[in-house]
Amino acid sequence: MPVFTSDALRSSVVSRLRAAGCVFAEEEARILLTAAGTPAELAAMVLARAAGRPLEHVVGWAEFAGLRIAVDPGVFVPRRRSEFLAAEAARIARPGAVVVDLCCGSGALGAAVAAGAGHPVDLYAADLDPAAVRCARRNLAGTAARVFEGDLFAALPEELRGRVEVLIANVPYVPSGDIELLPPEARLHEARPALDGGADGLDVLRRVTAAAPGWLAAGGALLFETSERQAADALAVARAAGLAAEVRREEELDATVVTARQS
Repeated sequence: MPVFTSDALRSSVVSRLRAAGCVFAEEEARILLTAAGTPAELAAMVLARAAGRPLEHVVGWAEFAGLRIAVDPGVFVPRRRSEFLAAEAARIARPGAVVVDLCCGSGALGAAVAAGAGHPVDLYAADLDPAAVRCARRNLAGTAARVFEGDLFAALPEELRGRVEVLIANVPYVPSGDIELLPPEARLHEARPALDGGADGLDVLRRVTAAAPGWLAAGGALLFETSERQAADALAVARAAGLAAEVRREEELDATVVTARQS
């Protein structure tokens, strides 16, 4: 793909994005100018972004943990704060560990763990959304991961019961009543089930933690992201399932991760 280098063109794209309310207009312009193959394609991309489509859906990929992750229209866009969840999972994944990326979306977390662990892991991923599963299969194609479509643990092979050493579950945790407060990029262009965590944002987490002990190996860990204000309640949910849970924060990314271990 050619890179457009004209200062006048770059300034024009930045101005158009800024007028549309894009906070990071300079960075977004750089990505669009790099991604477009022709002037006509660039014009269409700028128009789509200015109309409110997520940048990642416009260009077809997201930058995540140093990787380029394919993201199709309607698929949940991996957030930069989730890089902390991926790093925490990679840190504890031993060589050959069975790692499961549940609610995998585009497969960004699984891909980042596979790349960041520094050694091979036995990776599985699953999601309810067929569009997300198609993305995940593309993004995990080089990892030997197996990707399944279905509802939480029901999607996984029964042979994994009691063998999962690292279980990543980036479940939706936005309270239903807060969905309308999300930026339009998320609210209008991402599948609602990838965002909506029920009345208090913890409904899907309760389902995951209730079933997780039956899937985790001895000493295995469930890792999930939550908001800082929900952290205490999320801890209580994990502990109610019999897991030993703790919270870790990463201030720069504004990321809160709970690690809940099987005894």
